[in-house]
Amino acid sequence: MSRLGTMGARLYRGEVGYDFVAKRKIWYGISILITITAIVGLAVRGLNLGIEFQGGAVFTTSKDTHISVVDAQRTAQEVSGHPATVQKLGGGGLRIQVAGISTGTADKLHDRFAKDLHVSPNQVAADVVGPSWGQSIANKAWQGLAIFMILVVIYLAIAFEWRMAVAALVALIHDLTITVGVYALVGFEVTQGTVIGLLTILGYSLYDTVVVFDGLKEASKDLKKQTRFTYSEIANRSLNGTLVRSINTTVVALLPVAGLLFIGGGFLGAGMLNDISLALFVGLAAGAYSSIFIATPLVADLKEREPAMKALRKRVLAKRASAAARGESATETADADDEPRDADPEGTAVAGSVAGPRPPAPRGGRGRTQGKRR
Repeated sequence: MSRLGTMGARLYRGEVGYDFVAKRKIWYGISILITITAIVGLAVRGLNLGIEFQGGAVFTTSKDTHISVVDAQRTAQEVSGHPATVQKLGGGGLRIQVAGISTGTADKLHDRFAKDLHVSPNQVAADVVGPSWGQSIANKAWQGLAIFMILVVIYLAIAFEWRMAVAALVALIHDLTITVGVYALVGFEVTQGTVIGLLTILGYSLYDTVVVFDGLKEASKDLKKQTRFTYSEIANRSLNGTLVRSINTTVVALLPVAGLLFIGGGFLGAGMLNDISLALFVGLAAGAYSSIFIATPLVADLKEREPAMKALRKRVLAKRASAAARGESATETADADDEPRDADPEGTAVAGSVAGPRPPAPRGGRGRTQGKRR
């Protein structure tokens, strides 16, 4: 077995682990700092909205175009008063995009390009999007996002509990804020592909969170009947048990997305691939971070505020203090049934169990055959 596989098995059985939950204040601080940076970038630079959201026009010239990129940008600036984004197409033509202009201005610009190219207007393709239509598309995108969030919260509240639903919602908002902030800082254009990418990353982020929550729900089923672990410790063990799987899933998902972003967008100049791949790349990384460092610690924070969990923590700490005073470990004083786990006959920890030392075998008493000396 590989070293990573061995480590994953040991994390799964609870033999090793990192205390993510105990250091939650550090992760909260890092997330707050990143989120503030994203919000400041969004407030200062704003989003570079495409014509789908603010209206505008896209002109495509023929292959035998003699006008240069600089001349096309200058002409669009003179006629419309707005900066233009000009791309050189593979066949030699140009794609000229001017956002925020009215239909009348788009018609004037269309005629001017045809005149400069010495061709008829029919040889210059024009795709005009009115401001009202773009605003309608933007509103529908926000409505779709809001409906998705509401459905996610309802599902998690039914399948798990409201505290997990709140933690998952906070993690999703965290991922969205960071992704949108990166878009503002980088200056990439926000198009329909961006919206598709945002909705896609929400699914990835939610997947990792639900995997951890499912294990946590199973492990904490009979938590109040034992005095070995607090809720935070159970949450941390569940998180460590799925850590390697979360890392593997994220890395495998990021590799092809990185190919789209850095090769497809950077070298090949694929326009919409940039919009989708940047949202996916940033969102996947942020989703993996929030599932590990935000969602589960936040659930533990909310659960530890319950009176029953506070009482459990007191019992666990009192038992450990008593064992330490006698010079024993807490596991040595635990009863065989004082642990919420699903154990097989061989004593191997299974999914959702709380791994821990098995109780020592009795030295004598009922059920043991006593031999006689001769």
